[in-house]
Amino acid sequence: MLSSLNPSAQEFLNNLNRISETLQKTQIQISSGLRVNQASDAPDSISTLLAARADLSTAQQIGSNLTRFKAEADGAEQALQEAVRLFDQVQTLGATGDTDTATASSRSVLAQQLGSILEQMGGLAATRIEGRYVFSGDSDQQAPYTIDLTQTNPVSPYAGSAATRVAQHPDGTTFAVSETAQTIFDSPDPTTNVFSAIVGLRAALANNDSAAIQTAVGGLDKVSAYLNAQLAFYGRTQDKIAQAADYGQNLQTDLQTQISGLQDTDMTSAILELQQSQTQEQAALQSRALIPRTTLFDFLK
Repeated sequence: MLSSLNPSAQEFLNNLNRISETLQKTQIQISSGLRVNQASDAPDSISTLLAARADLSTAQQIGSNLTRFKAEADGAEQALQEAVRLFDQVQTLGATGDTDTATASSRSVLAQQLGSILEQMGGLAATRIEGRYVFSGDSDQQAPYTIDLTQTNPVSPYAGSAATRVAQHPDGTTFAVSETAQTIFDSPDPTTNVFSAIVGLRAALANNDSAAIQTAVGGLDKVSAYLNAQLAFYGRTQDKIAQAADYGQNLQTDLQTQISGLQDTDMTSAILELQQSQTQEQAALQSRALIPRTTLFDFLK
């Protein structure tokens, strides 16, 4: 029985196939820009590459989350800046009413102005960012308070919940990003309760009660300091978010560089390899063409 190919012909075809495979692989690397298109292209580094890609995806998601947290913290900080400004007005109105020259009529006007400020404070407590009540804790679809000046106690019970949401830092740690309106405006400590301070002063002015007015005014400084401390919390939160975002951007850049080094084509080397493979293929075909052909008659001699 005669073999269809002699050993030299078989070896030629094997070598030609290897050259063709190299050509095809190199052409794919150049056209895609990637030297790793499947696991078999770099079995020794594929696990590292996959881990880097996963880390990059996580870092990008954390960055996206931080962007949303920044919007909330910025909005909350602006709301509390306004709350601090309004409480400065409360102190001014209290000082105006706590004088010997103040009359029942003038104090009544001051009480009405405090009612307006209380409603504005309720509005700030109900600040919404991207559809969320940022001071309602985890119950962010529910306004934390309603204000009804016709009631003896115009401030409703807190309708939100605890704030348990935290931001994840790209380094794996977490930090709190919000406080509740209950903590900020309705402290369980009556000496730092913003709503109670305004309600108490308003009632004292409306009743033209000099002693009650003096007592209410005397407690305003401590409430103001407390409210400013809540504003400072959001200032610190903004700093933490900014630092985490910067860290995340640097991390993403490092991971992208690592991934690029693992998977991207070295164009100079790839083009050189392509040219060498094309030269080898052409030389092999030319050499094969010079070899005398064997026919059936050669075997019959």
